[in-house]
Amino acid sequence: MYFYELHEGDDEVFSDLLLVHDEQMEPEDFFELVQAIREKVQATFEEDTLIEAIALELEREHGFTFVSDTRLTASVHVSPTDDENRLISLDDEALESAEYRSVFAELESSD
Repeated sequence: MYFYELHEGDDEVFSDLLLVHDEQMEPEDFFELVQAIREKVQATFEEDTLIEAIALELEREHGFTFVSDTRLTASVHVSPTDDENRLISLDDEALESAEYRSVFAELESSD
């Protein structure tokens, strides 16, 4: 299995996701494929992010597997403290996951 990653955003706020494929693809070829799909979907995608739209297209048309939270079988919270280690119910996963959008703002004082 070979792993590929897509990033979206800037240096301060970004998202990333993983894809898996059974065959190795040269990085330049993967880049070209992603660019072609980006051009195809960027004006019409309905997913939350452009990288999700690209990942779904890579899965549908090019044999990749998009490693998304919807495919989770188990989730475990791990901590150095024994009482904090636990199996997380997948129903609770949405509450404890990174499935949120962050906004960072610099506010100037009016003083």
